[in-house]
Amino acid sequence: MKIFLNSRWKTPRFSLFILFLVGLSLTACEDNFLNEKPLASLNSEIVLTSKAGFETYITALHMSAREELGKFDSFGWYINQQMGTDIACSGENAAANFRNYDTYLTPATLCVQRYWDWAYSDMLLKANTIIVYANKPELSKIWTNEAEKNAIIAEACFFRAYTHNFLANLYGGVPIVDTIYSGPKTDFVRNTRTEVYESAKKDLEFASKWLPATVAKANEGRVVKAAADHLLSEVYISLKEYDKSITSASEVINSGLYQLMTTRFGTEKDLPGDVYSDLFKDGNQNRSSGNLESIFNWQFEDQTPGGQGGNSGNYLLRAWAPFYINVRDPDGKPGMIIVDSLGRGVGWVRPTSYFLYDLWANNWSNDIRNSRHNIRRDHYYTNPASAYFRKMVEKSHYAKLDTFQMLYPTLRKVEGKVGKSGNNTTGRTFKDFMVFRLAETYLLRAEAYMYKGDLVKAAADINKVRERAQAKPVVPAQVDLDYILDERARELITEEPRHRTLVRTGKLVERVRKYNLRADTRATIQEKHAFWPIPQSAIDANFSKKLEQNPGY
Repeated sequence: MKIFLNSRWKTPRFSLFILFLVGLSLTACEDNFLNEKPLASLNSEIVLTSKAGFETYITALHMSAREELGKFDSFGWYINQQMGTDIACSGENAAANFRNYDTYLTPATLCVQRYWDWAYSDMLLKANTIIVYANKPELSKIWTNEAEKNAIIAEACFFRAYTHNFLANLYGGVPIVDTIYSGPKTDFVRNTRTEVYESAKKDLEFASKWLPATVAKANEGRVVKAAADHLLSEVYISLKEYDKSITSASEVINSGLYQLMTTRFGTEKDLPGDVYSDLFKDGNQNRSSGNLESIFNWQFEDQTPGGQGGNSGNYLLRAWAPFYINVRDPDGKPGMIIVDSLGRGVGWVRPTSYFLYDLWANNWSNDIRNSRHNIRRDHYYTNPASAYFRKMVEKSHYAKLDTFQMLYPTLRKVEGKVGKSGNNTTGRTFKDFMVFRLAETYLLRAEAYMYKGDLVKAAADINKVRERAQAKPVVPAQVDLDYILDERARELITEEPRHRTLVRTGKLVERVRKYNLRADTRATIQEKHAFWPIPQSAIDANFSKKLEQNPGY
């Protein structure tokens, strides 16, 4: 071996380093140099031999579930489950997401592949591993009793059902995966959409039976029986089993454990606001805060065991809030700087006019969900160096502003504190995210009643939600699927995965054409887009059998 050095590197220290590398390379030729003896090893066979090991896997499963929100950053849930629908469009011109449905939504689109991989390679793999190992006869001795074992299995079954339901509500019929494999499998076939829902139903019925009704404060975020019953109500609707859907929703509503919040509570109850805004203040998502409406949350607390800090966190503010820091005042000077209460949005996702104006037309000043505490319609210059500091951004100024991305009415439920391990430039908060809450349970039961033709009871459930919002009651004759979708938008915007809701109800194409703000989005959505395509990567990898593509792709 020849080593060439210029004079710059001819130092004693460097020469010793080179000699060390030479010696290392010669030693590496010896047979026994790489024969290492591992001092420890982590795999399923070792970890899943104790209750502590199963708890570790459950924790990992919760982490994966939470990553649905923001694991993929600009391909995250808040964009690809909200943008391009009736309630939201892309605010940033450079963002291609669902601007043109025909060119964006293809078998090679990254979000199409990543969510498929998240479901199959992460969620289902972990859930099935827990279920398979917990049922091994040789592990029966680690459980105190059958109920203890079944509670662990039930939590994994909940997430397996959640994932299969997720897939059916995006891709239609997909392969059901309910076990683990010891080697590569390349012959998957698509089950029907109904079969996928049936699989989710079976898992949720088991979960409902064995999950605990409540958990201790230290375990907030763990899955409880009401979460299974809530999701089961939706799955029953997809299977057209409306009586069972009503019964399942009623299990939650009548349990005595949950109620719609109607009085101020939590961390900012003594500050200006209302009970709806209280639901979304920092620290108010779990039951220990007094929130008896919350059923299942993703945990994002900063520097808290089980929380998510650092550069991660809750991305909703970043995506939904306007890119206000680029706003200039009427003199052409910077008018805005980042302030704590607003964080830093980038305007990726912005509400449509349908949401911001049309949905409130008959209740503009009454419905508290449209109050200044919940939708910020007035903006003020925040830069102390501007002559307009603290003055309102007037409509006469808009001619010099990009009001599509830089400034628009803001949904204040996405706002939150930065946390100790972050900063305002990230646009992230560390606020927990309510995946299921009782208001949606009422709306699911109303949907089931509506499909049954019982519009009186459907209206009664919708009015429970509207009464809390101080909105006019709906009369039974007004109730149809579109009205329920309107009410879901008013109550659940930024919370529900709107794209999946519209796919589930068969309304995506119709309502995008009618309500989306962008002409290119309205013009390009086609009937084939009622479902996402199957990723081409999954089709190519399944070479032993043909994995059918969705029609039109």
